[in-house]
Amino acid sequence: MTNKVPYKIYLNEDEMPTRWLNIKGFMKEKPDPLINPSTGKPCTADELKAVFCDELVAQELNATDKYIDIPQPILDFYKLYRPSPLVRAYGLEKALDTPAEIYYKFEGNNTSGSHKLNSAAAQIYYAKAQGLKSVTTETGAGQWGTALSMAGAFFDMPVKVYMVKVSYEQKPFRRNVMNVYGADVVASPSTTTEAGRRILAEHPDTVGSLGCAISEAVEVAASDPTHSTRYVLGSVLDQVLLHQSVIGLETKAALDKIGRKPDIIVGCAGGGSNLGGLIAPFMAEKLEGKANPEIIAVEPASCPSLTRGTYRYDFCDTGKICPQAKMYTLGCDFIPSANHAGGLRYHGMSPILSKLYHDKMMTAKSYVQSDVFEAAVKFARIEGTLPAPESSHAIKGAIDAALECKKKGEKKVIVFGLTGTGYFDMKAYDEYLSGRMTDYIPNDKEIGVE
Repeated sequence: MTNKVPYKIYLNEDEMPTRWLNIKGFMKEKPDPLINPSTGKPCTADELKAVFCDELVAQELNATDKYIDIPQPILDFYKLYRPSPLVRAYGLEKALDTPAEIYYKFEGNNTSGSHKLNSAAAQIYYAKAQGLKSVTTETGAGQWGTALSMAGAFFDMPVKVYMVKVSYEQKPFRRNVMNVYGADVVASPSTTTEAGRRILAEHPDTVGSLGCAISEAVEVAASDPTHSTRYVLGSVLDQVLLHQSVIGLETKAALDKIGRKPDIIVGCAGGGSNLGGLIAPFMAEKLEGKANPEIIAVEPASCPSLTRGTYRYDFCDTGKICPQAKMYTLGCDFIPSANHAGGLRYHGMSPILSKLYHDKMMTAKSYVQSDVFEAAVKFARIEGTLPAPESSHAIKGAIDAALECKKKGEKKVIVFGLTGTGYFDMKAYDEYLSGRMTDYIPNDKEIGVE
């Protein structure tokens, strides 16, 4: 490792992946299927098509193909902001005085400010190709809602977004950006749906959750009398991890260019979209026995589905409208505290990642938000990019890994995902810098562990 590595490693457009990687295709033991709560049996394609686009249902149920071609219109859209850079964190390495090499894949170099655009473009494209008239969705921090709004504008598809109430109130400018791109944004839970009214009746002062917002968005799509609306989801589902695999595929291609292989890969974990995308090709190699990187999922201590949840079937939403998934979960009724990592406030974890974690193919850790923001500020001052609270969990995990390398004198290659920018999160940074930020860790009773 004597060759000089540039600060940024870029791919050319003709080096961009033209196929998504399907992790399930590499898994000998597949994740358990989605269950229809009405029948207690695995969901059929026809049952899922009542809520999701036809092609997305096919991708959700595809457990055999290792790769799936990316349609040309989606590739053309990707070229508006891809390929994204892999950055060598020379400044952070020096500040930590670590022998480790630290790299981060930066997905925040687009107007949505995050990786979410990778799946938003695909889902909107398939909705348009099917001849649908509109889509509904939920959003936590607002990154997914913003990305879907942008894709909706590009492909001329109306979008309705149910935004978790605490984020709706904390981030008015994120909401404004969605409005710029033509989206209708509603604070969730709301009085516009039966699920929202029921949740408000039971929890009148609730700040909302992704589970609540999902219930409302699904209800609107499923109850459309014209059957021309479908629900789209920004995380958790297998199809989303499929689309996000472009992150990992580009990361691997960039590392190959400089002759590096990752020893440690760190990603923040809420529902699993960015982590699943980042690790996709590396996990495929691990499943095939070709490599054995340490893969670390980092989550907030206030919503610790992997580190404190249970692996079981649970509803994907608070209103219990959606199918049940086998995943690590805190319980679909769990409503996390109003921490500032809105994109990580989901009660469960991707079924694919849950299965891989259960099979000990990856590890997980959690941090309180004050420690996460300490890492975020350190990173911003050294590397120059203001990270989103969600991504800052990965930064904290990578810093700890680098310090462990320093302690042991190990020159490992650490890769983490910087999947979003924090320019709409200044209220959170203000609370941290002013000393008003507090940390909340739910007790066992709150997460259903007695």
